[in-house]
Amino acid sequence: MTLLHPGNRFPTLTLTQPGGETLSVPNVFDGGYGVMLFNRGAWCPYCNAQLRAFQRATESLADVDARVVALWVDDEATTADYIAKHGLTFPIGHSADAGAISAVTGAFVDPAGGFLQSTGFVLDPAGDVVISVYSSGAIGRLVPEDVVGLIRYAREHAAASGS
Repeated sequence: MTLLHPGNRFPTLTLTQPGGETLSVPNVFDGGYGVMLFNRGAWCPYCNAQLRAFQRATESLADVDARVVALWVDDEATTADYIAKHGLTFPIGHSADAGAISAVTGAFVDPAGGFLQSTGFVLDPAGDVVISVYSSGAIGRLVPEDVVGLIRYAREHAAASGS
């Protein structure tokens, strides 16, 4: 297991959404900032709070040109029901192979349940990791206000340095 650090290239992941459509991360972020969230599952109250918070922050994330994608091991039906119930407008990939995701991103996997632990990445427009947040349990995760602030800071710093 190799952890991804700032400056590392985020690996290409293909996610399957309910209905069978696939998307590729980081390409889906289309040259903007990206937020990649791995969640434990629809049953996790902390994951529910995080995903709903990112949905509520859609406008502020759009203001900094950031898109969100989430992924978990839950099946297609559970994922489709979850998206509909919570009115989520960002993609959630289902049926993830937790071991394979862990192998390329360093995300922790619960040994008993086989699900991904909460993990979050902010990616720059080139698809490189700006920050990674790994959790070995239910708590310790990205929040949208911090993501928006980080992106604003990165942009201001780049403008001030002329890069």
